[in-house]
Amino acid sequence: MASRGSRSEKVKRIFQQFDGNRDGGLNREEMAALVVSVNPRVKFSDEQINAILDEVFKTYGEYIDGEKGLTYEGLLRTYDDGAGDVDRDFDALGLELNPDDGKNKEVRSGSDEVSSSIADERAIETQKKQRTAAWAVSPNHGIVFDDTWKIVDDLEVLVKRLKSKQAKDGKLKGDNFDAFSDAGWSRELGPSSDISEKRVFWEESGHDYAVFVKELGVLRSRADGARSREEAFDGHMAIGKHLYDYQLFKEALVSFKRACELQPVDVRPHFRAGNCLYVLGRYKEAKEEFLLALEAAEADGNQWAYLLPQIYVNLGIALEGEGMVLSACEYYREAAILCPTHFRALKLLGSALFGVGEYRAAVKALEEAIFLKPDYADAHCDLASALHSMGEDERAIEVFQKAIDLKPGHVDALYNLGGLYMDLGRFQRASEMYTRVLAVWPNHWRAQLNKAVSLLGAGETEDAKKALKEALKMTNRVELHDAIAHLKQLQKKKVKSNGGANGEAAFVIVEASKFKTVGEKTTVRQDLANALQIRAFQRVTRLGRCDVELLSKEMKEKDVPVSYSGAGVPGKSIRKPNLEEILRRLLNFLKPETFQGAVKAINERILSVLDDNGSGRVDLGMFYAVLAPVCGGPPEKRKRVAYDALLWRCINEGASPSQIRKVDATLYIKLLRAIYIPSSGISELLEVHGEMDSSTVSLSDFLQMFDDRDWGFGIISTLIKLENGDRNRHGNHICSVCRYPIIGSRFKETKSHFSLCNQCYSEGKVPSANKQEEYRFKEYGSEAEAMKDKCMCFSLQSQTDS
Repeated sequence: MASRGSRSEKVKRIFQQFDGNRDGGLNREEMAALVVSVNPRVKFSDEQINAILDEVFKTYGEYIDGEKGLTYEGLLRTYDDGAGDVDRDFDALGLELNPDDGKNKEVRSGSDEVSSSIADERAIETQKKQRTAAWAVSPNHGIVFDDTWKIVDDLEVLVKRLKSKQAKDGKLKGDNFDAFSDAGWSRELGPSSDISEKRVFWEESGHDYAVFVKELGVLRSRADGARSREEAFDGHMAIGKHLYDYQLFKEALVSFKRACELQPVDVRPHFRAGNCLYVLGRYKEAKEEFLLALEAAEADGNQWAYLLPQIYVNLGIALEGEGMVLSACEYYREAAILCPTHFRALKLLGSALFGVGEYRAAVKALEEAIFLKPDYADAHCDLASALHSMGEDERAIEVFQKAIDLKPGHVDALYNLGGLYMDLGRFQRASEMYTRVLAVWPNHWRAQLNKAVSLLGAGETEDAKKALKEALKMTNRVELHDAIAHLKQLQKKKVKSNGGANGEAAFVIVEASKFKTVGEKTTVRQDLANALQIRAFQRVTRLGRCDVELLSKEMKEKDVPVSYSGAGVPGKSIRKPNLEEILRRLLNFLKPETFQGAVKAINERILSVLDDNGSGRVDLGMFYAVLAPVCGGPPEKRKRVAYDALLWRCINEGASPSQIRKVDATLYIKLLRAIYIPSSGISELLEVHGEMDSSTVSLSDFLQMFDDRDWGFGIISTLIKLENGDRNRHGNHICSVCRYPIIGSRFKETKSHFSLCNQCYSEGKVPSANKQEEYRFKEYGSEAEAMKDKCMCFSLQSQTDS
């Protein structure tokens, strides 16, 4: 860390570089040149430059020398206040310190000579008082009081002593995060900067650390014993900032919390406490601190206006840490609106929009971030992922490659590009990408598993087997055991590929009319296909683990104000971020990253239909009713809650309190089918718009509409069957097409006696070797059912023989 003396010399060299007329001041033109030069990647508009200069000349008015402009002392003060990074700017300008700098050279401001040494600064009492006044209102709180400098100097000694001892004992550990996408983190009360240094992990359980904490307590006591509350605040903020710089986050948090107690309505300690809490993984507490910082900044008017984008960004990041991506989008948007050149806010907005499945909006935001910062590898990575989701695969490959060119060890870009190659069937290239991931992150079990699958797709069975064994060493997940069983099966059968992947047996796809069912319990192929999609949605969202009674509880306990649609119809609508909070309560058992996936699936499948006009608001009662059939609980209870939700959602003038309008019931059924049964299409909804039927529907009538297999949601019976049996295994039986062990129902063809799994049956796949004019299938939910059926067949055969 540079001493204050060398720091001031750097500021002096920067000042001299831009004081073109050598009049001892930086006028607006010279200051504009400085701002542009130290931010080479930002394209400022004239309006933005003028706004920046207006703020500087207004805030540091006492350092403005008439037409000459900002004096050297003023520029030094801006850096002391954190408006810029001296070292970064000095390096960006390619300047060097002369050996004699600070000894024989001085900068003149008018007729006064100003020394840059700390001793001289302390010697001039009147100048110190002027500085203190400026610091007290400065946006970035630096060190105001001289005694605080003494505390910082002593703290520096303590930290270096601890660092030296832990490094000597091998306890100090670092982990390079360069390989991963960073969080776009705004750590300081100033412009965001790239996070490229190594994360340091201090050993906190040893004797050395205990001694350090004890001595740190003495310094905190010195700060508390200051002559005024302001000086105590200054001391604790300086201690916290210094500890944060050395990544001693727990101890920094203690100091910032003490500063919050001393000045509860100050933005700065809340902001920095929030930063510490986020790094420590305490996202909820971090969010609360950022909200306090936001409240303080908004209450103080324009003084903290330029800090609002930073607060919004970090608040969004904290919300993402909790899994609240839709809510985070709101704050990223606010940051981008307030500061259009904030490329991190735009990148984070794009990434969050991608995370909730809004791909086109994500692409737009990410492209804007890249326009502002062309070498932003993380933005390129997420843009490529969004493009892939939109089906623009060739462009996605180019953008992924650009991210990798910018950061060759970028794990996210390499892994996702591997997935893209897998989707395209380019298995050899996919395995190369996963190999590169493993070179950076050797214990990445998913990359190891995907490498095995891609090698299998490329026909390299032996290498795939080795890769699977390596993955098994990393984790014991059931997917790996199934994959190994699949490989063994392939080695036994040596099946021939159908030009497909992963060792599938040669197959043909048969039209649905040729699939016949045996017995009433055998599911029709198209019904199973639809039910499997709904079941997949349940798995991603974990809604099957959410008891439907919780929906009833939400409706009873949470009051939602009545709002009116454009047609003047009363209802209960809610904004998407508020809806996300309800989902968090319903799915409180999920980890943040799993909850993010659930919100994405719900947004893509349900909210996109309910919010078809893009207003950002959703009919909450209809949402509850649509959610009820896929929640956990008995089917009759799910239907009842759906009916109750439709009762709850509207203020039905003239209707019975125990009945719903027929038009609402019809709309609901059509929405259910549009959301969960893709083949029904969204066009059915047009038939109910504008209907003025005032008749009502009782619960029994509603249930009849709901259970109709052709026009209702009778598929719920098939869904219940999948829920109850999709973990059932069938001994050694494997699917004759995909060669994987059969899990769930087994569909046995009664003539050729081959068996299909749920997925292959729903897709109409049959082995090429078993071509027939017609296929008759019987469904077995378990092997016990199959054995029972087999015994009955033997019994009938015996009776026939006798």
